[in-house]
Amino acid sequence: MSEALRIPATVFSRGFARYQDEAITEKMIEITSHGRVVGGYLSASELEHYKRLKRREREVLVVGELDGETISDLENARYGVSPA
Repeated sequence: MSEALRIPATVFSRGFARYQDEAITEKMIEITSHGRVVGGYLSASELEHYKRLKRREREVLVVGELDGETISDLENARYGVSPA
């Protein structure tokens, strides 16, 4: 993914409709105030990706209870390569 677009909060609030569309291609827009990031705006696809990561973050897996798809995913996983 490319570097996030950084926009000052005042510019973002004045041009919300533009940046809402921009998020579709940029995936994420960082909102700044006085030169520091205070929040962000995510595209719908990036938000879904975030939600998936958050669910998995809290998920406890017991090896003996893994389904075939998860075992296959583990067997085919490559270090440093994100799943599609």
